[in-house]
Amino acid sequence: MVDPRITRLAENLIYNAIQMKKGENILIETTDTPDELSTELIKVVEKVGGNAFVRNTNSRVRRQAIKSASKEQLEIQAELSLAEMKKMQCYLAIRGADNAMENCDIDDDKMLMYRKMTKETLDYRVNKTRWCVLRWPNPSMAQGAKMSTEAFEDFYFEACLADYPKMSAAAKNLVDLMNKTDKVRLVAQGTDLTFSIKGIGAVPCCGNMNIPDGEVYTAPVRNSVNGVIQYNTPTLYEGKQFGNIRLEFKDGKIVNATCESGDNKKLNAIFDTDEGARYVGEFAIGFNPYVKEAMCDILFDEKIAGSIHFTPGMCYEDAPNGNQSAIHWDLVLIMRPEFGGGEIWFDDKLIRKDGLFVVDELKCLNPEQLG
Repeated sequence: MVDPRITRLAENLIYNAIQMKKGENILIETTDTPDELSTELIKVVEKVGGNAFVRNTNSRVRRQAIKSASKEQLEIQAELSLAEMKKMQCYLAIRGADNAMENCDIDDDKMLMYRKMTKETLDYRVNKTRWCVLRWPNPSMAQGAKMSTEAFEDFYFEACLADYPKMSAAAKNLVDLMNKTDKVRLVAQGTDLTFSIKGIGAVPCCGNMNIPDGEVYTAPVRNSVNGVIQYNTPTLYEGKQFGNIRLEFKDGKIVNATCESGDNKKLNAIFDTDEGARYVGEFAIGFNPYVKEAMCDILFDEKIAGSIHFTPGMCYEDAPNGNQSAIHWDLVLIMRPEFGGGEIWFDDKLIRKDGLFVVDELKCLNPEQLG
């Protein structure tokens, strides 16, 4: 018997997050997930009257495919993948990642080539399809969250099936305020950063694109970022872990990048992927009331209540600042008191302190209101 939470999640993804319509095509890519999930998704797509194209794989197979691929093979794969994506109106990826470190021993040059070869397909998928990406709960993720497997599964479904209509209504005031804001200042332990978001536009994420959801994002004016930011959550990038990343900016560009844990050479190699990798493509404020702790999984960590993420790399077309890159690396700073606190200022007015919104029109986004 299928867990009813899987059926509910499948329905939420197709009906609400993707908003699939009759006659549309959807590519469903799963990694390290149970068959029941794929079959439930196919059933819901059939009810809509759509066409489900499903690709199931696992992380060990994917690792070996990347390690063994020649440049010519990657070029062919990139061509085939882009042609397939151009037939799709919708895209859904669900990634279990039995071992989050699976790609840690792939050669850096090979990963750089892989990123560059897949960029065109990624850009098309992000900007031309209705898409949603999420994780699947497993013992590996439970360990990262320091929970039992059963407790993590309960947390996962609670966070993923939050009251998104209520969240969406509450986020409107933040969108309006960000659309009127010029100067932003972030202050926290090891952080004092200023930038402009004038004219970029703010986008709410409340049950679409990523699940669990709960953020409003924009982008800094490309050359406006100055100061330093010290992220306080661990992060994975293509199987390599980094902790306490510190970035210094001058006129929008990362001029110094270090980390307290992890390989500084590899860290800078990521930021040297291309010119745009040292500029920022996204600034976002997270507020999912059920996600409280970092678990080294960005799809959860970037939604942490009381957090921000400040993202080197590619910008989104709906919040464009002109930055193009093969990377998009969401790095998270939690500003709640137990993580050292912090402040967000808009045009010299304090709008959030120690993870809680302090202006009346935004208090509806605080955890006690959304939870």
